[in-house]
Amino acid sequence: MKDLSFRRHRRLRQSASVRSMVRETHLHREDFIYPIFVTEGSNEKNEVPSMPGVYQWSLDLIDAEVNEVVELGIPAIIVFGVPNSKDDVGSSAFHDQGIVQKAIRQIKENHPELTVIADTCLCQFTDHGHCGVIEEGKVLNDRTLDLLAKTAVSQAEAGADIIAPSNMMDGFVAAIRYGLDSAGYTDVPIMSYAVKYSSAFYGPFRDAAHSSPKFGDRKTYQMDPANRLEAIREAESDMDEGADFLIVKPALSYLDVIREVKDFSGYPVVAYNVSGEYSMVKAASQNGWINEKEIVLEKLTSMKRAGADLILTYHAKDAVRWLREDQ
Repeated sequence: MKDLSFRRHRRLRQSASVRSMVRETHLHREDFIYPIFVTEGSNEKNEVPSMPGVYQWSLDLIDAEVNEVVELGIPAIIVFGVPNSKDDVGSSAFHDQGIVQKAIRQIKENHPELTVIADTCLCQFTDHGHCGVIEEGKVLNDRTLDLLAKTAVSQAEAGADIIAPSNMMDGFVAAIRYGLDSAGYTDVPIMSYAVKYSSAFYGPFRDAAHSSPKFGDRKTYQMDPANRLEAIREAESDMDEGADFLIVKPALSYLDVIREVKDFSGYPVVAYNVSGEYSMVKAASQNGWINEKEIVLEKLTSMKRAGADLILTYHAKDAVRWLREDQ
């Protein structure tokens, strides 16, 4: 054995201090975007049954949630609306007194320094639950674009700092960029859901946003989970059309796609750690099967290691607390 030659990688793992010194990937509170669900009515704080710790908030109670986010130093939130009224074109999505618009104005008035991102889609606002205009059972791409642009402009008028369109219509970034620019909002960036798969991991979100389709599914506009190269084509289109950030959704089962999109684009890439990924961790933790803190921080680190610059996650508040504990 005296002539045996090999490398001793363990030398850099001997203590917590040394491991910290050579650690390649770090999580910071500035990495996180926290989702908030706003609903109509008053005195509403409704826990989402399939998402422990996540609530729908009415506007009279939302300040407590936003204050906590700000106190933790999380720099951004994304707002999802749960309206009372729905119709076939989702008109409350672009109404100036829509629930999202009212929430944005209230939040920005109280916390002008907080970056408020508006989710821009129609599915929560349509009575059929699809992300666009329906005719003879089909989602019409081009007729939907005008409504998405109207929605984005109304959100920008309410004070949204960033528009985040999530509908996966072809040309949606071009239509929204044109609409924003024409209305004078040339400086409002677009955080495009550029690569959004038709995923089984979205189930709990649809409980939270009341956005399940009433018929069919979304496979004609969201991406096939088996496709990798298609993600590059989707990202390239959105870049050409004026996107400023690129979201990959879901995150955990698509780490390879995050890496490819980052390497290809060089753009800020956002990993969406979606509801199903969150709920599985919560369920396993509540049953005592896993260590929630260790699992969450490991999976969020994996998203940054894969190339994500930002992480949109329901774990954001807990993650910041745990990072503080470890300092």
